[in-house]
Amino acid sequence: MSLADTLRLLLLSSLWGFSFIFMRVAAPEFGAVSLILLRMALGALLLVPLLLKREYLRLLCQNLGPLFVLGLTTAALPYTLLALATMRLEAGFTSLINAATPIATALIGAVFFATPILRQQVLGLTLALIGVAVLSGGRLDFSTGGDGWFILSALGATLCYGFGGNYSRTRLSHLPSRVLAAGSCAVAALVLTIPGLLLWPEAPVSDVAWGSALGLAALSTAAALLLYFKVLASAGATAASTVTMLVPVSALAWGVVLLGETISLQVLVGMVVTLLGTGIATGAVRLRRKRTLPLQ
Repeated sequence: MSLADTLRLLLLSSLWGFSFIFMRVAAPEFGAVSLILLRMALGALLLVPLLLKREYLRLLCQNLGPLFVLGLTTAALPYTLLALATMRLEAGFTSLINAATPIATALIGAVFFATPILRQQVLGLTLALIGVAVLSGGRLDFSTGGDGWFILSALGATLCYGFGGNYSRTRLSHLPSRVLAAGSCAVAALVLTIPGLLLWPEAPVSDVAWGSALGLAALSTAAALLLYFKVLASAGATAASTVTMLVPVSALAWGVVLLGETISLQVLVGMVVTLLGTGIATGAVRLRRKRTLPLQ
């Protein structure tokens, strides 16, 4: 990746790291679906004005079908699944499960988009899966009050991101980042309008939850999506998905500082193994091959 893409990834990781904090605070009061409706609707209001040019509107109209698929798989579904997960799981823990996104991106790319998987990627994907298993060990309880379904919800979000990233790269890479961001946001808002309104909370929502929802929409959605699609177009789907390696560091740190979350040894070990595997799979961590000296 270029220096510019690297800097964009660092900023994007901070914005998306905070999204887990925002969701952890707001989701219990709004509910997962209503919170993401608010996130997408406000995000669309901020982004759609960027399309008020004939060229952008023409591109939007010409690509409504693919943009619908993109909005569903990169926004409406994964954001709702992650918001549901944060209603039970710690912000930092949820972000670590979400770090499996490059695994899903590479596997879905190989199965559905004819993207080859290299030998180094196989090793990295295996390590990352082991890391997720370490993180989830002892918490995959599917009985009432258990964490199992919420962990599966977070993993389901990674599958959505994996498909959406590959789909965008292969079908929509010709579109400007503002068209992708605004279009996917608007689609997600439309998809979630009816269920979000039907599930809107009856009890008053606190000012802290409203503030978190607004921050989620403006910073972790509108600004972050513009950055994400810019990196996606420039560096590719798997490279863009490496942002999930950086997001957990931000989410874990802010979870401790702002929410009083704790970091156990199991989480630390799982984080190291998961992020190491992700780094190897995406090429961020390169393995050196031993060189054989020529015979004299």
